[in-house]
Amino acid sequence: MKSQVRGGTRWKRFALVMVPSVAATAAIGVGLAQGALAASFSISGQEFKVKAKSLEGNDFVQYGSYVGGKDLKGKTFHEPVAVSGFSEAWITDMCQSVVTPDVPFIGNVSLELRAGTGKEKVYAKDIYLDVSSLKADAEFSNIDIGVAAGALKNPGIQPNTEDKVHPYGFAQRAKGAKLSNVEQKAWATTAGTFKLPDLSLKLHKGTKECFSE
Repeated sequence: MKSQVRGGTRWKRFALVMVPSVAATAAIGVGLAQGALAASFSISGQEFKVKAKSLEGNDFVQYGSYVGGKDLKGKTFHEPVAVSGFSEAWITDMCQSVVTPDVPFIGNVSLELRAGTGKEKVYAKDIYLDVSSLKADAEFSNIDIGVAAGALKNPGIQPNTEDKVHPYGFAQRAKGAKLSNVEQKAWATTAGTFKLPDLSLKLHKGTKECFSE
């Protein structure tokens, strides 16, 4: 089943749309959205939005993969993603939001998480994000574009995506990355360590997101 999905991925076309991505989502917020706090978990079938004023990271890597699971109606899905990783990252003024639609007796419910809004930045170690879209101003140092995904190291291929990655597929890496005015949509995130100063988590009736389309 996995080989069929991988074989159906148009890697050359996917390489053209891959963009530098920012791993800037709080693991605790994703855990609440997914229903689990773990290094590996099933995708919930909902994308979430992340906004950040700035991000600086070391050992940036990015490669093509896919995510899969069941949506809120129980239908199985698979979606292509750009998996982005940093060995370390520092994020300023981070906002994450996810909307759960049609909750019985309530309607839409939005989860809003903010952190790093004061003097101390959000800190992440060995972090990966499965991203579907990104807008940002970006600067990279010592960047290699077009390397084979199987050659990535530091932090390298995320363990729970190895069977979803073409070893000779398109990938890119850089020693450092600086991004600002970040707006992105993603399916999931994992991290070895996540420090969230000034953490604030709120639930809202209706739709309240970090940014609009």
